[in-house]
Amino acid sequence: MSKLVLVVDDEEDFLYQIKRMLERAGLNVATATSGMEALSMLKDISPDLILLDVMMPKMTGWDLAKTIKEMEGFKDATIAMLTVKSELEDKVISLEDSGAAWHITKPIEMKKFVNTVKWLLESPPK
Repeated sequence: MSKLVLVVDDEEDFLYQIKRMLERAGLNVATATSGMEALSMLKDISPDLILLDVMMPKMTGWDLAKTIKEMEGFKDATIAMLTVKSELEDKVISLEDSGAAWHITKPIEMKKFVNTVKWLLESPPK
């Protein structure tokens, strides 16, 4: 059975590209364009990996990650940030403050990105 990845990003063109890339790699992909939409979707799905953009209106990816981790059944969810924010401070916020397992910096290189996603699905860092 294929793994399910939820990708949350307010940039619809980027979201479409990521979805196609991951589907070509044999993964099932659900997408949301906002934190609120993602939270609503998580009532009905339980993704194996959640990829979050940091800079989104109304709710940052960091805030969304914290909210997801507080939801029943999602304490151990594997979350990775997928963002242009590349400073060390940003990575610390992702990994320590928001509870994400990984920090992926945009722009992405397709093969490396797909390999990172597969690695996160197979053996996520704790």
